[in-house]
Amino acid sequence: MIPPIASDFVAGETPEEALDHVAELNARGVKAIVNLLGEHYEKRENADADADAYIALANDIAARDVDACISVKPSQVGLGISDAAFEENIARIVDAAECFVWIDMEDHPTTDVTLDAYERHATETDGRVGVCVQANLKRTRDDLERLADLPGKVRLVKGAYDEPSELAHTEKSKVNDAYETYLTYMFEEFEDGVAVGSHDPRMIDLAKTLHDEHGTPFEIQMLTGVRENAQFDLADDYEVYQYIPYGSKWFSYFYRRVRERKENLLFALRAVIGR
Repeated sequence: MIPPIASDFVAGETPEEALDHVAELNARGVKAIVNLLGEHYEKRENADADADAYIALANDIAARDVDACISVKPSQVGLGISDAAFEENIARIVDAAECFVWIDMEDHPTTDVTLDAYERHATETDGRVGVCVQANLKRTRDDLERLADLPGKVRLVKGAYDEPSELAHTEKSKVNDAYETYLTYMFEEFEDGVAVGSHDPRMIDLAKTLHDEHGTPFEIQMLTGVRENAQFDLADDYEVYQYIPYGSKWFSYFYRRVRERKENLLFALRAVIGR
């Protein structure tokens, strides 16, 4: 059982609990991106099992007729084992899923193989696949130029991995500047839509302004348990998705959220005190 201090950030341990949460969000105008927790497997059977779980999850989404898609970490479905294992499992998931499939981005050594998989499946499915790119990486402008003409969606996040300074911006101000630069480029050059993966009001306001200027469709993506009132308010006027993790491996995810921002721990503690 997930303790109260973590339950604001994780939507249960089972797909049924996660989809119950999705239904509640949908009733308030927010859509969902569902993620089964797990990553960095070293055994093929574990990666294959989670790939099977994602296929079952996609079937459950279709059966319950909720407004949701799925998001998969490459290391969860085989990338830590071999490129071939990842490619086989992500292909199985994309082929089987009726819903949209996001491919998450992890640390910098995984970037090329992840983008290769996205390009292949976005092209083959005419855009039913999305990928995440990270503003802190210095290579991201080149990656965005590669992705601009492809079908599918691209999510821009600031980046949460501790990358070496020769490859990534490490100062918060430089990451913010890069995010603004890349977001502007995306609204100018991407036709199939932009996913703004940020809780930062400054970046969300910039996206609104860029949308007014260029007419580029966009969506706002935020995490479960972070600025949820803002999510509901934004959903009155914009397309908003909540990224919903679930599963038995909730502790490492919760610990990472707390390490990323001390505000997350304070939020969780306030939630517990107020129960």
